[in-house]
Order: sequence, then structure tokens, then C-alpha cells
Amino acid sequence: MAVPILRQGPWVIASVQSALTDEELVELRQDLAVRAGVPGTRAVIVDVSLLDVVDSYAARTLSSIAQVVRLRGAETVVVGIQPDVALAMSQLGLVLEDARTALDLDAAVEMLQGP
Repeated sequence: MAVPILRQGPWVIASVQSALTDEELVELRQDLAVRAGVPGTRAVIVDVSLLDVVDSYAARTLSSIAQVVRLRGAETVVVGIQPDVALAMSQLGLVLEDARTALDLDAAVEMLQGP
């Protein structure tokens, strides 16, 4: 597997450590869809903090992951989007539909735990 995935309580955490090929992105989506359906899973957190580029296919796949995860009964939080990546995504009109975002893993956990 190109992306390490671990379970921490009710969360599944995927840490994307380098740019992924299209095939690896599809594999990640499939794996997270399965893991999101495990009883007790409340959220999938995708950490992209090590990426300095997110192309349009990767952004669409992240959005697709969020849609699939939602259909499986959990939510998705994408964490660690670098400032340059956020700016480029915004300029290209790329959005992460159905996914929440957080600055880092700690912020995502705090967000998911609620007030």
C-alpha cells in the first residue's frame, strides 16, 4: 500500500507521504471506502501535509473519497493543505466537496470531538 492507514479509536487516518499515481489514488479511495464501513468508524482523516502539489485528478479523488465515505456513514476531514496548494486549488476552481478541512491532525481531532 502506498499510503499508511491506521485506526485510532473511531477515526481512520491516512497519511499521504508523497505524490500518488492515479492508480494509487484509486486504491486509496477503495481502501478508505472499506474502512469507513467498519462499525464504530465516525470519520476518515486524510493528511496531505507532506504534499506540495495537488493536481486536479488528486483533488477530484479526494472529493470522491469524501462522497464515498459519507455514503458509508462517516465523514471526511482533509488536513494539512499547504498554503501554496490551497492557493493553486482556489485559482483552478478545485474544491473538496463533502470534506471538511483542518490545519493539522490535532485540529481535526478537536473538530471531530465537537464542542
